[in-house]
Amino acid sequence: MSIGTEFKEFAMKGSVVDFAVGVVIGAAFGKIVDSLVNDIIMPIVGILIGGYDFSKLSLKVGEAEIKYGNFIQSSLNFVIIAFVLFMVIKAINKMKRKEA
Repeated sequence: MSIGTEFKEFAMKGSVVDFAVGVVIGAAFGKIVDSLVNDIIMPIVGILIGGYDFSKLSLKVGEAEIKYGNFIQSSLNFVIIAFVLFMVIKAINKMKRKEA
């Protein structure tokens, strides 16, 4: 069996195609969550803590600029994505239990 034939069989397996679709959907979902955090949640959090814009928070050390506000924002993105994925998986598991 040639390498081309082996690769074609591998690439066309259902699990590989499902994985590719998942990656593309995940990337699009990440952009949606980024927009949710950057455009909706962070401005509200900023207002609640006195009008701060997290993305502009930084600390100057010599010539270096430590942008810890971006880190806070990225951390919040991660927590939101993790929570949403948890809720989606929980809902899927609940539906599977009802079917069984």
